[in-house]
Amino acid sequence: MTSIDPTRAQFDAFKALPRDTPIHMLNLIRLKPMADYPPDHPNHGKGMTGLDAYREYGRTSGPIFQGLGGRQVWSGRPETVVTGPDDERWDLAFIAEYPNAAAFLAMVTNPEYREHVKHRQAAVEDSRLIRLAPLTPGAGFGE
Repeated sequence: MTSIDPTRAQFDAFKALPRDTPIHMLNLIRLKPMADYPPDHPNHGKGMTGLDAYREYGRTSGPIFQGLGGRQVWSGRPETVVTGPDDERWDLAFIAEYPNAAAFLAMVTNPEYREHVKHRQAAVEDSRLIRLAPLTPGAGFGE
């Protein structure tokens, strides 16, 4: 089973958490080899790769994200799964920081963003989006 967009229950659980504290969103992305735009989209049939379409998503939605106070605080290129299912592979991994959950909700409900997210939907084969509460690291490993 793949996950591209949140289910209603997942989105409701997100909305039930505090909205006035900073949040980090861990993104794990597996891209399609070729973007899969719907027939009525201007990029349909242009031969774009999943990476091309995901970059278009970042280019078009980035100003909205930044305008709400968002910033990318970490990114990395996954190389191999050390613990977990052997068939789980990710092409991109990053953490996006939002000043609060309200900013994230404002982004995903913005009509302009909802148009730009079509690039993400065309690009992504599977994904994970995990809300994190930022913590100050403890003295011990993994705390």
